[in-house]
Amino acid sequence: MAKETNELLVVWTSGDPDVAVRMVFMYTANAKKHGWWEDVTMLVWGPSQKLLTESEVLKEKLVEMLDAGVRVVACKACADSYPVSEQLEDLGVEVFYTGEFLTDWIKSDGAVITF
Repeated sequence: MAKETNELLVVWTSGDPDVAVRMVFMYTANAKKHGWWEDVTMLVWGPSQKLLTESEVLKEKLVEMLDAGVRVVACKACADSYPVSEQLEDLGVEVFYTGEFLTDWIKSDGAVITF
């Protein structure tokens, strides 16, 4: 039987705004607000980083998620390549090199969902 965990990592890589609004942000926010998961972290990685810095709708939804207690982090290597690191930090996103963070999460049998 699998180890039960109450921590979720949502890995968001898609640059598709429809996926962001109708899946990623909807599920992630509700998972925290409704207590489906005690701790919810969203990793913004790759094309999703650029989309987040360009979309006013997503910026508003990000504020709501942060206010609800969702931790939002982003990969610095990807963010620097776009370059949007400073913009993400200004939005309240923690920006750091996330390769080891993601690896440790997976090795710990933490729950992961990807979009």
